[in-house]
Amino acid sequence: MSSSIAENLARVIDRIRSAEFRAGMPAESVALVGVTKNRTVEEIEEAVRAGLTDIGENRYQEAAEKLPGLKLSVNRHFIGHLQRNKARHVLGLFDMIQSVDSGRLARTLNQHVAAAGLRPKVLLQVNTSGESTKFGAAPESCDEMLEVISGLEQLELVGLMTLGPLTGDTAAIRKSFALLRKLYEDYAGRPVGNSRMEVLSMGMSADFEIAIAEGANMVRVGTAIFGPRTQ
Repeated sequence: MSSSIAENLARVIDRIRSAEFRAGMPAESVALVGVTKNRTVEEIEEAVRAGLTDIGENRYQEAAEKLPGLKLSVNRHFIGHLQRNKARHVLGLFDMIQSVDSGRLARTLNQHVAAAGLRPKVLLQVNTSGESTKFGAAPESCDEMLEVISGLEQLELVGLMTLGPLTGDTAAIRKSFALLRKLYEDYAGRPVGNSRMEVLSMGMSADFEIAIAEGANMVRVGTAIFGPRTQ
């Protein structure tokens, strides 16, 4: 018999709390974002009723179709790649945009949110694995990117995000997360512009415990909560 979403969510939370303890982190210091790509409104609401407080969507088209039908209150994160010509579509749908990966995208978002009177929280996405298939700013360009984004009045830059490498090599995954943690700690010690380092978002279903061991305070988990995708 397959487990319910509520049962899966409880297990994921237990694993997060255990990982916090092993890492010497305060209890309940890691936020969980449930990744709801290809999940129905009914599945999302089942998870929210079971205690999920944050959800993450990868595609604005899908989010625009289903999120207005969500009746329960939940914090909404955009976590997918965002093209500049689609930037305005995510505004108003999400509380945080985790995938700002260039100065040009940040400026475009700033223009649109200024017109809409919004001020979303954003994270700078960094490509710490060096994989050509991944989006994100190069680590060596982070100083410049943070200067640009933190200088935009309508955006609230609050941290960093990365995707771990798609590999079973634990050492490579750990190295990728450790690099983001080092950048995060460096910038926390010497803030750039109006930025502040509050969110270190890294780790998904396959590697979130490694991410927590490396200092993540936000993880993005889908399959371990909702089960394998059917699409």
